[in-house]
Amino acid sequence: MKIALLDSGTGLLAAAAAVRRLRPDADLVLSNDPDGMPWGPRTPEDITGHALACARAAAALRPDALIVACNTASVHALAAIRAELEPDLPVVGTVPAIKPAAAAGGPVAIWATPATTGSPYQRGLIREFATGVDVTEVPCPGLAEAVERADAEAIGLAVQAAAALTPHHVRDVVLGCTHYELVADRIRAAIRVADGVELRLHGSADAVAAQTLRRIGAVPAPGAEPTGRLTVLHTGREAQLDPVMLAYPEGRSLVATSPSPAHS
Repeated sequence: MKIALLDSGTGLLAAAAAVRRLRPDADLVLSNDPDGMPWGPRTPEDITGHALACARAAAALRPDALIVACNTASVHALAAIRAELEPDLPVVGTVPAIKPAAAAGGPVAIWATPATTGSPYQRGLIREFATGVDVTEVPCPGLAEAVERADAEAIGLAVQAAAALTPHHVRDVVLGCTHYELVADRIRAAIRVADGVELRLHGSADAVAAQTLRRIGAVPAPGAEPTGRLTVLHTGREAQLDPVMLAYPEGRSLVATSPSPAHS
């Protein structure tokens, strides 16, 4: 089994680690775009072009499924990627976990990039899954970029700024950017909630990994032999895992459980 994931940079780590936890025997292909990142400030057309290039590079290695492990790329490029690659290659997108977060009735805060906060896309998800729920949209300027650089000081400043905008009565927080899942512990520690309230963070990585296995008719086997190999593509070129990714446990876990790269 081979699962490919794409993103501009480190945002794919959470989903890759989730797949590896469910299937330690699965080969992984990480297709990112250091030459073109960040994608966020680009036009939708540019984002689609860069994401398609990453998708094509990954597809050339004949994976069984492709995960678009990026909220921005899922918004702007998922339809184009599916139109080109499906049905031969199942493509799974990433959607912020607003539905499960709102299921308990709220209050809910959604942490997202400034471009996503207040966007028609996010407002549509709120209308669909959180009507009648107290929802606060929290912009997080600079957080994804700080995570991308593994800049601990900048991460701390961005997290504190977003936490200050998060109401104390919130019970559930949606991590609306895949990068944020890599610093979930820092986010949890920064958010102040009312006494007796248990704060719940909702990422998308675990759900995306599970959905990917369902799409290809595979079942979780977390106890399988850790034989899965790792292949990294930087803007279509074979490369080593970016050292920045090793700053996170998710990145280190991929290296620790992977033999040498495989292409078959």
